Amino acid sequence: MTQPIIVSDPSEHLILVDSTDLEIGHMSKADCHRGSGTRHRAFSIHLIDSHGRLLLQKRGADKQLWPLFWSNSCCSHPRLGESMAEATRRRLQEELGIQCPVEYLYKFEYQAHYLDLGAEWELCWVYLGLLEHPPHMNPTEIAELGYFSPDEIDALVSHDPAEVTPWFSQEWEYLKTHYAERFLQS
Repeated sequence: MTQPIIVSDPSEHLILVDSTDLEIGHMSKADCHRGSGTRHRAFSIHLIDSHGRLLLQKRGADKQLWPLFWSNSCCSHPRLGESMAEATRRRLQEELGIQCPVEYLYKFEYQAHYLDLGAEWELCWVYLGLLEHPPHMNPTEIAELGYFSPDEIDALVSHDPAEVTPWFSQEWEYLKTHYAERFLQS
């Protein structure tokens, strides 16, 4: 049996950005998430299977922020000197063990606090892709994977908002409003 690979490190430096996504410096991941957070670049990937279902992940139990919350298929931060294309390819392989082309859709900024443990303040690039092969979750990052229809996601977000990450709720509203005909038909 292969040992799970640890792919996140609190000392890893994230890219700090201004509100226009201009790079202004870098800071450790741990420091970026303290207090009210420091704005940094991030990305979220949404993968849809051949049945029109969205692959969601339940974040790992050891995550500092929003552990065991349902969220998008894959998310992370680009590393210093890494393009977004490189970052999304790397993270899909690290978290889900797959290679999958993704399409950039839009970006948005959000800030959210998690209890008294810290916050996210991200300028997040959002991507969408079609899942062509079954994923193989990295258990150091993900507690569970599930396929959800648009109606099931609506129910999860509206009836159990405390079970989904705040960025996923915002991204889902945008996706189903702007991309429903193109991508989210079931």
